[in-house]
Amino acid sequence: MKKLDVLTPIGVVVGFLFVAFAIISNAGVTGFSSFIDLPSMLVVIGGLIAAMLVSFSIRELKQLGKVMRESFRDVEYDLHDLIRTFVTLSEKARREGLLSLEAEVEAVEDPFIRKGVLLAVDGVEQDVIVDIMNAEIIALEERHRKNKSLLDKAGEYAPAWGMIGTLIGLVLMLKNLNDPSSLGPNMAIALLTTLYGSLLANLVFLPMASKLAMKTEKEVFMKQIVIEGVIGVQSGQNPKILEEKLSVFLSQEELQLYSLKRNEGTLEDEA
Repeated sequence: MKKLDVLTPIGVVVGFLFVAFAIISNAGVTGFSSFIDLPSMLVVIGGLIAAMLVSFSIRELKQLGKVMRESFRDVEYDLHDLIRTFVTLSEKARREGLLSLEAEVEAVEDPFIRKGVLLAVDGVEQDVIVDIMNAEIIALEERHRKNKSLLDKAGEYAPAWGMIGTLIGLVLMLKNLNDPSSLGPNMAIALLTTLYGSLLANLVFLPMASKLAMKTEKEVFMKQIVIEGVIGVQSGQNPKILEEKLSVFLSQEELQLYSLKRNEGTLEDEA
């Protein structure tokens, strides 16, 4: 089930607030306006957009908004329920045969689990099932890698365009060396583009890319457990043995909680 990942917006907002607080605490509220420069913003944002247009196709760029929104969402995976699902399927398969799972699996929400169990019900060989399901994982990783590359490239280009803006400002400043009083203000404005580029890269694009990478790892991990569960059900493995086999994917804390829930009977109630 997808839900809002509150840590992403909180992290971005907190980052900007601390930067703003640091500026205001040293320069005062009126001095904060010195850090706002429209031409510097245009250089960074305009250059970033231009570089992205050169690097990606229109079709790929259309995914950028969706990719960024994904970093604000989180998918809950309950390993305990997942393990119990396969234990239940295994028990039913041993009692009534694999064909009895065709109706049972329709109630399962996860399409990856349904696909694997239905392949087993159809009598597909174990090696073929593993190959098909692993191929889907590889395709998923490739899709996520391409989507993540949008944020990675934006994170690379933003500081670079900030430096380009600084170089432009330095050139303009050096052309006015005959006016020493303008050197300080012009230098400050020149450096703002580097600040903007670094903030965008290190507070927005790169952290979001990192969040997406972690989500991909979590999803792949869950799918690997599913494959082990499907193979266990398909091979007629003893439910207790299958449960122990899938439990190795749990951390020590999760294993203790799982054992507690199993002893209390809450897992059976949830299933």
